[in-house]
Amino acid sequence: MTSFLAAGLVLIAGITALPTTGPHNPRVSRDLDTISDAVPGESPLFATYLGKKTPLKPKYLKSIPATEPAGPDVSSLNDDNLFQNLLSAEWAIYSFYQQGAEAFSTEDFTKLGLPNTTYDRIQQIRDNEAGHIRIFQDNISNRSLKPGPCQYNYGFDNNAEKFLAIQVLLEISSMAFLTGLIEQAKLTATKSVLVAIAETESRHNSWALIDVWKVNPFAGPSDTVYPYANQVLDLTNPFIVSGSCPKENPPYPSPNQHLPTLKFARNSTTGHPGSPIQFTFPDKANQPTFENDKEYHAVYFHGVKNVTMPFDTTRKTSRIPKEFDPQTGLIMAVIASEPGAPTKETVVAGPLILLQQPDALTLLDS
Repeated sequence: MTSFLAAGLVLIAGITALPTTGPHNPRVSRDLDTISDAVPGESPLFATYLGKKTPLKPKYLKSIPATEPAGPDVSSLNDDNLFQNLLSAEWAIYSFYQQGAEAFSTEDFTKLGLPNTTYDRIQQIRDNEAGHIRIFQDNISNRSLKPGPCQYNYGFDNNAEKFLAIQVLLEISSMAFLTGLIEQAKLTATKSVLVAIAETESRHNSWALIDVWKVNPFAGPSDTVYPYANQVLDLTNPFIVSGSCPKENPPYPSPNQHLPTLKFARNSTTGHPGSPIQFTFPDKANQPTFENDKEYHAVYFHGVKNVTMPFDTTRKTSRIPKEFDPQTGLIMAVIASEPGAPTKETVVAGPLILLQQPDALTLLDS
């Protein structure tokens, strides 16, 4: 099953985005338009609703302007910025599942040999992500704009195999930026929300690893912590259709370092611990600059630790640390000007996500 799903998958292929609306699932007897505002944690719409139509009411499917003037509470404003970034990222994740709910049916997954509950789970994860939209909107104060959705192209082109591969990458990436955002949070309540959301995303990924990929769902004693969340958030920008975001939306993420994109040559590595690796910088308009008299490093994050390895600036080569647990979670790599990448300013390029679990997807374009 794993090899069947993994064969020939490419994440971003310049394929036209799927439509954003679709017919009702015939199993749904209720009319969503007649339901009063649902509250996450108090409504099945954000947990067990099955249907192609979004569980979100139209007034939540757009940017929501501030209704009060900005105040002097810098701590609160900082968390408004955090939740603006997080809401913008969540629109991309929710929209992925909403497009999947509209594009597929139970039979699209059962014909791949998957359980007949697979499509239901996709819809229920969509419900959870819709609940996250509402939670993040509610956590942005009335003094700040709540960003609305853009249009998104995930490149799965109505192909259930590609969809399932991208799903793992999105879920595990979301856990990486949520742990980093906790370090940015100023308010204790914000940190609690982020932990609660991360736990739900972890459950989504565990379901996929067990039911879809038939592999060990455990990522070792800890998921990977990457401290610079906005750098991870920036990795979702390629999914956004250029020019499609509401004009009033704030820049995303904010602030954004606009670091050079970091990829790797697939024929140079297994992508697993101990393997050599050759990095590439595919954006010709945004290349890193390496000073001749300065040493640069490849820094790899896995679990709660990071390991610094030599980086050859001429050949663009390094080696993935052999110390890391194999086939667990993910490894994040950056090129840095200092060992350990102790500040976000020392990151020269990246981050790159090396998916380790399932290992059949490690060489997937990410």
